This record gives sequence, C-alpha cells and structure tokens, in this order.
Amino acid sequence: MLANIGFGVLVVSFITSLYGIFASIVGVRKNSLAWVESARKAMQITFPLISIVAFSIILLLVTGQYQVQYVYNVTSSTMPLYLKITALWGGQSGSLVFWAWLMSAFTTAVTLRKWERDREFLPWVILVGLVTLTFFLALILFFENPFVRFWVTAAGNQVIAMLPPAGAAPLIPADGRGLNPLLRHPGMIIHPPMLYLGFVSFVIPYAFAVAALVTGRTDDRWIRITRRWTLVAWLFLSLGLVLGSRWAYDVLGWGGYWAWDPVENAAFMPWLTGTAFLHSVMIQEKRGLFKRWNMILIVLTYALVIFGTFLTRSGVLSSVHSFAQSAIGPMFFGFIALSMIISVWLLVWRWDILRSEGTMHSLLSREALFLLNNLLFMGILVVVFWGTVFPLISELFTGQKVTVGPAFYERSTGPLFAGLLLLMGIAPLSAWGHSTLKTLGKALWKPALAALVVVIAVFAGGIRNVGALLGFLLVALVIFITLFEYYRGVTARRRRTGEGLLAALFNLMARNRRRYGGYIIHLGVVLMALGIIGIEMFQTETQGTIPPGGSLRLGRYEVTFTRLDIFDANDGRNVARATVLVSRDGRMLGELHPRRDLYFDSMQPMTIPGVRSTIEDDLYVLLVDWEPISSTGVTFKVYHNPLINWLWIGGFVFILGMLVAAWPDKDPQPVAVAVRRGQVIPSRSSGD
Repeated sequence: MLANIGFGVLVVSFITSLYGIFASIVGVRKNSLAWVESARKAMQITFPLISIVAFSIILLLVTGQYQVQYVYNVTSSTMPLYLKITALWGGQSGSLVFWAWLMSAFTTAVTLRKWERDREFLPWVILVGLVTLTFFLALILFFENPFVRFWVTAAGNQVIAMLPPAGAAPLIPADGRGLNPLLRHPGMIIHPPMLYLGFVSFVIPYAFAVAALVTGRTDDRWIRITRRWTLVAWLFLSLGLVLGSRWAYDVLGWGGYWAWDPVENAAFMPWLTGTAFLHSVMIQEKRGLFKRWNMILIVLTYALVIFGTFLTRSGVLSSVHSFAQSAIGPMFFGFIALSMIISVWLLVWRWDILRSEGTMHSLLSREALFLLNNLLFMGILVVVFWGTVFPLISELFTGQKVTVGPAFYERSTGPLFAGLLLLMGIAPLSAWGHSTLKTLGKALWKPALAALVVVIAVFAGGIRNVGALLGFLLVALVIFITLFEYYRGVTARRRRTGEGLLAALFNLMARNRRRYGGYIIHLGVVLMALGIIGIEMFQTETQGTIPPGGSLRLGRYEVTFTRLDIFDANDGRNVARATVLVSRDGRMLGELHPRRDLYFDSMQPMTIPGVRSTIEDDLYVLLVDWEPISSTGVTFKVYHNPLINWLWIGGFVFILGMLVAAWPDKDPQPVAVAVRRGQVIPSRSSGD
C-alpha cells in the first residue's frame, strides 16, 4: 500500500512539473502574469509532493518492507535505525529521489523571494529549475523506480515489477542484503548530502544566468541576486569534498586521502569552475569586466554538475563510489548535450551585448591576477577532465579502457596548484585598476622575508626535498601575507576608532565579510596544502607478517603485535581485531586496534585502520591477513603520514571562512538603481 502511494505521488509530481514548464512557456509567450504565477505555484507544489515520495521510501526502509527491491538491496534487520534512514541515498534510485527532493526544495525557496525588481527573470528561472527537476523525475519514474517489488508467478518464476503480473503473488524475503559496508561510515552518511546540496545549489545561479541571457539583462543584477546561492553551493560542495577525503582515509585502507577516482573527479570539476566563478564575479561587480567569461563559467559549472551525476550513476566508469551499471547513461548524455547546445546558442546570441564595460590597464592589477587565477583553475580542469574521460576515449578507439593513475594528475596539476598558492599571496596585495612591481614589492618584502626564514629553518632541520621546500615557502608566504593584511586592517581601525584589539578585529570582519572571510578561506587552503605536502612528499610505509610478540619497524616507530581477537558483534558483524603496541624511539605510546569487519547481510568486509594521530603525524596500521593463523603470524601494513592532520584542520578553517563570507548582513543597504542605455543597473546589492 505504502509503495503504491509513493509511486502515485511520484507520478503526480512528474505531471505537476510538466505543467509548470508548460505554464511558464505560455506565460512568456502571452506575457501573462497569471500563467507565470501558475507556474510558480506548480514549482512550489513539487516540494511537498516529492517530500511525500521521499518519506514513503524512508518508511519502507525503517519498517523492513523487503518485498520492495530497493529496501531489500540497501537495508537489513541488523542495521541501526539511523543507517536505515540514510539508506535513502545509499542506492541508485533512492539517491535520485533525494537529488530531486533537494532540487525541488531549492527551486521552491528561490520562487519565494520578492520578484518586483526582477519580474522578467521569474518565468525563465522557473523553466530552468523545472526542466532539470523533470529530467530527474523522468529518470526515477521510467528507469529507476524505487517502488518496484518482488513477485512470484504461478509457475514459480520471480518477477520484479511495480504492479503484479497476472496471477502473481508478493514475494517477501526474510531479510535484506544490507547497505554496502563502505557506506556505513559516518563520513558517507554526511558526504553525499553535502555534495548533492552543492550540486543542486549551483543550478540556481545557472537558472538566473539563462534568464539574464534570454531577457538581455547585461548588467550584474543576476550575479548579485545569486551571490549567496553561489557561496552556499560552494560551501556544501567544499564540505562534501573534505568529508569524502576523510572517508577515503578512514575506510579504503590505502593510507591516502585522494585517489583521483573518476567520481572524486566528478565532484572536483564543478568545484574548480565554481571557485573560478566566485573570483571572477568580483571583477564584474567591481570593474564591469569578464561578463562573457562569467557566463561561460556558470554554464560550465551546471554542465559539470550534471556530468558528475552522470558519471556516478551511469556506471560507465568503475569507481568505489559509483553505483551499478544502469540504463540511464544515454539519458544523462542526451540531457547534458541538449543543455550545452541551448546554453552555447544563448551565449552566441547575446555575445555582442555581453561586452565588458571597462578595460584592464595593468598586468599586475588585481583583476589581471584574478584572470590568471581563473586560467590556472581552467588548466587544472582540463587535466582532470582529460584524465577522467580518457578511459572512455580509449575504449571508443581501441576497444579497451585505459586508465591514468594518480601520478599523471599529480605531475600535471602540481605546478598549477603551486601557481594558485603564489597568486593567493600576491593578489591581495595588488590594487584594483593599476599596480606596479614597486608597489607590490613594497607590500611583499616583509612577508617574503619571514617566509624565507621559515624555509631556512626547515632546511636546517634536515629537509632537502626541493619540491617540499618550495611548497613550504609558498605556504609560509600566504600565511604571513594574510596575517599581515589582518594586522594592517586592525591597526588602522584601532587608530581610527580607539577600539580594543578583539573588538577591532570583529568589527573589521563584520564590515567586510567577503574580504576577510576570503582571507580565512585562504588560510584554510594553505593549511590543507601543508598536510598535502607532508603526506605526498614524506609518506613512508612497510608491510610484514609477524607472530605474537613480533615487531615491525618504520622510521622512529615500532609496532608490536600482541594478540588477535575474533568475535561476532551484536549488529551483524564478524570482527577480527588485532591489538598492537606502538612505541617511538623506544618510548611506549599506547595501543592501536586495527580490525576487519565482515557484515553477514552483504558478506562484504570493511577494513578499519588503527590510527595514532598528532599534529605532527599519523601512524596508520592496517590488519591485512590473518587466516590461517599459524606460526608465521599476522600480516600488517603500516603507513607514516607526516602533517596529514593539517589537511583536516585546514578543512575546518576553510569552512569557517565560508560561513563568515556567506553570513547575511544584519542591516542590508538599500539598493540604488541607475538607468543606463535602457537597462536597470543596481549600484549596490540588497543582499538578495
């Protein structure tokens, strides 16, 4: 009964979305506010409707309705309640429903804003949002129905269908297969929703960009309206990437944080274009430049959002993250192609009126350095995109999928990332409009001298790796420049207002959240870079089989195996847990418990490392093999990961900076509107 209700509401949601598309088109063609308002109401109705669909699936999951194929595939009776709920996005069809639910929530939210100033945008924003939503609803309804059930015919054959075949009876399995063990990690409970929130949020700026192109509004109003949406999208996507890295570090058992996996890349690519867009729109707002470039960036971001979802769900590329092979791949490809064709046509149509209002006068000005920043991001995007799709291209021409490994990405993107770090330090010191080597040098020499002292100290400490020394120099340079910018701002404010140190710092950030929130983001990035330098340049590992009482040595650390316990846990796992003693330079540090969990429902194992973490490093111990236990003992693999925890610390600082930059103003300034060449041009944002 519940499955029938969910399916029925899903059909109604699809029909409502189609009606909303029709009403918005009619509203534009007839210039009818009534039709546009009807389309808006249709958009708003989709949210409660899809909420019912999602809630129906959750009820089926938590009540163990194993006759529903999706429930059988992702849950079991031994799973805790919270995992049964989050299994909504643990499989193909459920994750598509979750995507559609978030999409309906965000597009509904944007229709609730005040539209008096931007009435001409409304039907086009609704149209883009509903076309995207309808596409996903069509995938769910016709290809990945989460409500199909098991049936057994009179002849004893098993059938999977929504409605019972003639003479068939329900088939109710005693238990489900359970969620993939890799998805039971806390990081994977939060990681997919964060990525989906980031993906869906980026649809809103794209919808306004399309509306601006169609209506011919060449001012930056669409950017000001969507500024906070873009920041929120970037925040969630960034958080999703950091959580995904932590999940990989904790669960995949290879001692690393980023494997350049196709699905990791699929989420990283829209982050690259979104980051470039966030930097580039500031130039349009400040100087009236890069209008065409910003349109291209947001179109690319939208296309990469859909492309990333396509890679995850089509099964065209193998990944530990992706779902099974599916028939929806051609549908995704067709939708991406159609949306790109329409977007490019709109860009070509409006190309002449998207001319910049100003020009760049200096190659060292802030806008020029921001342009170089964008080009570096695009260079990284080209490398990642090529490496990701290369298996498909090789299969097309040779019949075999040839993949490229992490070494390709690291060699190709390393210099580009180094360039970005350098620009993060130099760009804040440059001026809008015009800068010279003399003015930059005057602002740069003190932080550069301090950074050089740090590198000399690192060199004296025994580090001789040239790449690492260069990395430490760039990290130190950006940190000192950022702190110096805070120092200058706080000192000037204290001199002007007489405020105390903390009050001056707080008020300085409150008055210019975007600027100083951006500086915090830069600090987070360089701290993450510090962790990446540590693990990439200095990671060491060893592996060996040792008997009880035996030891493995790695650098200054020694790991001693004491015992192995094998037992069944109460939540449907067979646990093999080793106890090892860890010492450093002969001093005992404590015990670690690397283990392997075998889940009975899915008969899949998960390797959980034992990790000793400090600010300085991680000792990461894996239980590799123990059967049969004999005189040879147990096999362990041990990694030493220097500085890795600065990656996670930097991630928290990064998110803090995003919250500061995106936090709404308490008292938004009124908007002054100027009329120029028949266009409405806002001179100040109202915080929309």
